[in-house]
Amino acid sequence: MKLDAQWITGFVDGEGCFYVGINAHPEMTAGFQVLPEFTVVQHKRDVQVLHALKSYFGCGVVRVNHGERMAYRVRGQQDLNEHIVPFFAKHSLKTKKNVDFIKFRHVLKMMEAGVHLTADGIDEIRKIAVQMNRGSSR
Repeated sequence: MKLDAQWITGFVDGEGCFYVGINAHPEMTAGFQVLPEFTVVQHKRDVQVLHALKSYFGCGVVRVNHGERMAYRVRGQQDLNEHIVPFFAKHSLKTKKNVDFIKFRHVLKMMEAGVHLTADGIDEIRKIAVQMNRGSSR
């Protein structure tokens, strides 16, 4: 299955998610781990489109999400910065999901600068993360 950029942008507008998780992790410098993730979920009958996304971007995994749902996930910071962010920076999302993408990209830049390694940085990232998806950005 061959995908084009315009189709991917529209599909992700409807089915994708840019998410930033923050988990307690005592071994980390600030006591927390920041986990950025790009995900697209589909029923298993349409798993081929998730594999096509993985092939297009050249990174990520396709796994069972829950029940009969499958997910294409990209979690690696390098993969996000080298493949996912440049794509959506070039091919803008059309819905309010673009606001989430902009916040997601900002968190990744903060992580590149090491902001997530301090307690104040974790607090700053947490304030951004809670505004994403169904948070106050909507």
